[in-house]
Amino acid sequence: MSNKSSYKMSKEEKAFLQSYDMSAFDRPSLTADIAVFAILKPKESDEYRKDPEQKLGILLINRKDFPYKDCWALPGGFSNRKETLHDTALRELKEETGVDNAYLESFGIFSTPGRDPRGWIVSEAFLALVDGSKTKVQAGTDAGDADWFTIDVSRTEMKRNVLKTKAEIKTKYEMIFESADSGESIKAVVEETKIYDNHHESVSYEVLDSGRLAFDHAEIIVRAFKSLHKEADDAGRIIFDLMPEKFTLYSLQEAYEIVLGEKLTTPNFRRKIAPFVIETDETITGVGHRPAKLFKRNLEAFYE
Repeated sequence: MSNKSSYKMSKEEKAFLQSYDMSAFDRPSLTADIAVFAILKPKESDEYRKDPEQKLGILLINRKDFPYKDCWALPGGFSNRKETLHDTALRELKEETGVDNAYLESFGIFSTPGRDPRGWIVSEAFLALVDGSKTKVQAGTDAGDADWFTIDVSRTEMKRNVLKTKAEIKTKYEMIFESADSGESIKAVVEETKIYDNHHESVSYEVLDSGRLAFDHAEIIVRAFKSLHKEADDAGRIIFDLMPEKFTLYSLQEAYEIVLGEKLTTPNFRRKIAPFVIETDETITGVGHRPAKLFKRNLEAFYE
């Protein structure tokens, strides 16, 4: 990325920089962690269904080295000196999924002291959405197996104390991860605390049970899931990045329902989504019911 500027350094400034001692300050290592979501379908589907049941999946990596050996973690890695953290995320995503053009957006910085036993490590976390049918998962240099897990998130409000100008709300998030390939099951619990003081919000998280998730990745996953849910609820178009190039309206609606956690009224959904899709002349075949029409995204509606 180029950075052109009309600013010119003076001789005095150049001399100052030449003598500046960066070692006088502690410096963290920088990493990128990526919450990669996809819509997963069972390997063996019911031939009498128009579409097989879909579930939300997340990519996890089994660590082969310490720390957290044999635990599961999000894909990611350390940033190189000459790349941005976004570049780091793109590189790691390509290495571990084979995808280089996915939706990829930052959603948070994680810098709690002690979050990584190796030292002072600050991570920028990214939300990535991919077409699960086109990914080829593979482990990186510090990982064993890479696997897709279905993820189910339940939310329980534990405390709500609302006063005139202050409020405290505690919410517990329970996550269940299941691997269809290995049968591995993981449960993690994270508590979110929201404090409102004079209507200003502050949010903190505590991992109550990390299961077999490494580092603070249970918290990162909760926040990634919340980011995905909010984006889907606010704009909606983000869900298209979870779909293949061509899809049925049934599968598209089911993807929305999976992320939003609620059933949608089909006529209302199709009316709302109509500007964003184009009907093709193809149908899905090999099913027990009447073939369903295939659609693709209307790219013009996505360019603003």
